[in-house]
Amino acid sequence: MYVADSRASTPATASVEGTARPATAGRYRSTIAPTVLALGTVSLVTDVSSEMVTAVLPLYLVAGLGLSPLGFGLLDGVYNGFSAFVRLAGGHLADRGGGRHKWVAGAGYALSALCKPLLLVAHSLTPIGLVLAADRTGKGLRTAPRDALISLSSTPENRGRAFGVHRAMDTAGALLGPLAAFLILRATVDGYDAVFTVSFCVAVLGVLILVLFVPGGGGRAETAASSTARPTLRAALALLADRDLRRLTVCALLLGLATVSDSFVYLLLQHRLGVPDRWFALLPLGTAAAFLLLAVPLGRLADRWGRWRVFLTGHGALLLAYALLLTSWHGTALPYAVLALHGTFYAATDGVLMAAASDSVPEALRSSGLALVQTGQAAARFACSLGFGAAWTLWGDRTALSVSAVALAVCAVYALTLRPSRKAAA
Repeated sequence: MYVADSRASTPATASVEGTARPATAGRYRSTIAPTVLALGTVSLVTDVSSEMVTAVLPLYLVAGLGLSPLGFGLLDGVYNGFSAFVRLAGGHLADRGGGRHKWVAGAGYALSALCKPLLLVAHSLTPIGLVLAADRTGKGLRTAPRDALISLSSTPENRGRAFGVHRAMDTAGALLGPLAAFLILRATVDGYDAVFTVSFCVAVLGVLILVLFVPGGGGRAETAASSTARPTLRAALALLADRDLRRLTVCALLLGLATVSDSFVYLLLQHRLGVPDRWFALLPLGTAAAFLLLAVPLGRLADRWGRWRVFLTGHGALLLAYALLLTSWHGTALPYAVLALHGTFYAATDGVLMAAASDSVPEALRSSGLALVQTGQAAARFACSLGFGAAWTLWGDRTALSVSAVALAVCAVYALTLRPSRKAAA
């Protein structure tokens, strides 16, 4: 299944803080496995679908349905954090079958696709919350198995680059999704309904690409699973006994508690600059463009300079974006600067965190181990969305963002003291 099988016997040494590479590793670093490219294509198409909805959802809920910031914070927390409750299950199911990574991920993609047309008939807080919870359940099922496939298809010395390539392809979809939503809203009378319908059709295409083009069995993961005890949830939780993985999980959780969701960042920009509603769907393009341009370079930098350093630097970029939103500056360059920093944050953290965590997780439990880190981060962001929405409602947007900025700075300083240090042998 995995192109990386032919490289399994090549000695290599990787670490979270850096990578010691043998002389023979050079010819492998330039190779990106076909499995990674196929999964990148699936993510590209799926993100076109999901970002079409994400781009219009804040405006649809706040301006169209009249939700308060607290009500939107609740739904946004569901949308971004509900997957935390099923990621461990998705990782565990994928590990238990060895070759089930593709099929567990496919079930998650299919569930999210089926939720898109349900938004056409949901017009109040409770049904919309249920639909978004089901959609994020699908995301929770697919994320860990997908990232495990990327990790297992790569060598330790090029793992950051492999995740960077996948995230770049994924972000290309995130770039096209808001643009498609913008064009549909301008061209149709029932704009929101048209966006949800087209989103469903694109999501189905993504599922078909996964079924037809992503390999479905065999490879190193199956070999590892068959040569060890059958993976269990207890074995997955026991991975936290590893010092480096435990520290990564704690840091992802703490930093996630101070990471304001994308939707709130865009609403803050609209509030600061008075962006017309018809242009709101284009704001995510700035984040996606920066993410797309920087995902591969920062992934390669993480392989060479150290994944933990790049990860924390990304949070520094996010803190600077918060600072710009809190200043009295209203120049025309403000949205471009904020969105560029926002995209830099994702490019330096999203795939880099998974590459770093992969160094401390055995192949037979790769999905479960990555799910542990993802669960902590998703649960923290769920809490942040609820807290930020409540703080905005009670104290106003500036005070809420100020509290988040201070919390992010404190958590980042503390994360410096938890820096993983072990050299993980490939």
